[in-house]
Formats: sequence, structure tokens, C-alpha cells
Amino acid sequence: MTRLIYMDHSATTPVDPAVREAMLPYFSEKFGNPSSLYSIGREARRAIEEARQKVADLIGAKKEEIIFTGSGTESDNLAIKGTVYRNRKKGDHIITSSIEHHAVLNTCKYLEKQGFKVTYLPVNHEGLVNPADVESAITPKTILISVMHANNEIGTIQPIEEIGKIAKEKEIPFHTDAVQTAGKIPFNVDALGVNLLSMSAHKIYGPKGVGALYIRKGTFVEPQLHGGGHERNLRSSTENVPGIVGFGKAAGLAKEHLPQEEALAKLRDSLIRGVLEIKESYLNGHPTKRLPNNANFRFSYIEGESMILNLDMKGIAASTGSACSSTSLEPSHVLLAIGLKPEESHGSLRLTLGHENTQEDVDYVVSVLPEIVNKLRMISPLAR
Repeated sequence: MTRLIYMDHSATTPVDPAVREAMLPYFSEKFGNPSSLYSIGREARRAIEEARQKVADLIGAKKEEIIFTGSGTESDNLAIKGTVYRNRKKGDHIITSSIEHHAVLNTCKYLEKQGFKVTYLPVNHEGLVNPADVESAITPKTILISVMHANNEIGTIQPIEEIGKIAKEKEIPFHTDAVQTAGKIPFNVDALGVNLLSMSAHKIYGPKGVGALYIRKGTFVEPQLHGGGHERNLRSSTENVPGIVGFGKAAGLAKEHLPQEEALAKLRDSLIRGVLEIKESYLNGHPTKRLPNNANFRFSYIEGESMILNLDMKGIAASTGSACSSTSLEPSHVLLAIGLKPEESHGSLRLTLGHENTQEDVDYVVSVLPEIVNKLRMISPLAR
């Protein structure tokens, strides 16, 4: 191969050249601390506020409802811990799903050790949460509902609007992890009915190390970092000005590119059709209610890690699931939750497309994958 075919965009994306150009001045001549009163400090502050507006515009929010953080994980932590600590006098019960990102699941497990009670809702075989299950799980002590917008592994998009209506009717704060959807599918926070929403720059061709949390006006959270009172006293730390500028630029570009996601979905469907020609291959997740760039498969009798290494030798970058847990030998909690056996979960492959991928890339993957699968099955004791 003369170039890398990158199909792991749900793990991270390359920084867009326009984003990099926007960031560069804030590493050097525009290096001011945005809390300083002199001119280069004021210039940095203006840049942050311009970026805040662009991130808000991407999701239909108000500028003052956006808080910049260090990552999507931090945004999830601030949303969940900040809400339950703020409302602990009202109750101690949290509702979430069994297929959340570890940034949510491990935060909830931590809170259980602090005495909070958590309901982990099941999903069906396509990875969908039933809104009726959400409503049934609510108790007088429920102080937060957190259900991700779309799953990072199998790409299933959840019925967030329906859950949002239930949460609003019951007057319960509602958080969604939208790290995989912001900039990939069009949505509006008012239509979703959420109080809090997490985002991350590096999933939309922005830099790593910067995230954002949407907090609806009138929703109150307890800060988790204490210091100089940055970000409306909710996230103390001198702002990462280059990263925030990059996030703003990436958000603006993502909004412009949203109409292109339909073309990406067609490319995804072509990939799915080609891969499913392989004997005993299956699609994980919902066939249509899925991210436009996500294709997650499982193959009988082989392990995903072996496929990843063999694809890498062919110049193709892919994954078995979440990049945050790619070194774990445990089967994916998401695949187990949709009813797969551990041995079936180990035979998974996630291919996630990006703007630079072409039909030629898809055709190449579809041409080399059958050979890899057949080779691995020949040496697999599970296939005998």
C-alpha cells in the first residue's frame, strides 16, 4: 500500500489543516492568558468567546450554555458528578444504560461507592434503550438520567427525544454523551430535550485535549475543579486557548459539512454490503438507526485482534471497539449487552469512515478482508 487507509474515525480524527492553521498563532504571538487585562490577554479572550459561539451554533445552544473542558470524559464527569452532588439532598438514584462509554459507566460505579444507587438499563439486540424502561425505572429519588446519544462501538442512535420528554415531564435532569454525534448528525439541544450534553473536539477533526459541556440555562451543577473560577466558576484552570480555538474552527467546519454525511452513509452502506458477503459475518447494531460512518461486524470462529493486526499489514487501520479499552482482554460490554456470547464478542471488527475515505478505499477493504478471515479461520481451533 502506498498510503494508510484509515477507518477508525470513531477513535480519533486527523486535525483538519484549516483547524491547525487557526490554532498556530495562539502558540506563539497570540499567547496571552485570557484572564489578563492587557491587549494579548483580551485577544485570547475574544478568540475563546468566538469559539464558544461556534460550538453552541453546532448544537443549537446559546453561547453562555457552553463550558469548555479538557475532554469528553471530563465533560461526562462534570455533568454526572456535578448534577448528583448538587441534588443529593433531593435523592440518590441515577438511571443510565448498560452500553454507555466507560467515562459514564465508571463514573456511575464510583458514585455507587459513595452511596448512590444506579439503574443500568438493558438494551435490545440492536442496542436500543426502550424509553418505557426509562420511565419505569424512575423513582421519587431519581436525580439524573444519562443515556448516550449514539454508541461509540456499534453506532446505534438512541431515542433521545422520547427520553427527553419523559425526563422533562418528571422534572429530572437529563444528560447525554454526544461525543460520537456532535458534528456527525444534525440535532438541536431543544429538540432533544437534554439539560446537559458532552462533546469532544478530536472526534470532529479538532485537537485532542479539549471538550465541551452544554449546560442548559437553569440547570445547576457542582464544579469538580476549584481554583480561579474560570468557565463561569464551573471549570477552574487557565483555558487551553489553542485547543479551544481549534475546537471552534472544527465545529464551524462540521456544521458546514453536515450535508456531506449523507454521502458518507452511502459509503458505509457499500462497505456493509461488501463485508456481509463473507460467510458467517454479521452486522452489530441497528441496521438503519446508526451513525452515518459506523459499521460494526462480527465473524464466527476468529478473534478481532488478529483481524486488526492483519488489516494493519495491508495498510488498513481499524479497531475491535472503543479505543479507550482496546488493550483489554475482556469482551466488549456493549456486545455482551446486546446478547452476544463472549466468543462472539471477541470476533468483532469496527470500521468507521471519515471525509477522506473513498469508494476505492471501501473496495480495497472488501477485497482483502475475506482472505484475512479465511486465513484466520483455517488456524482457529474454534472453527474445527
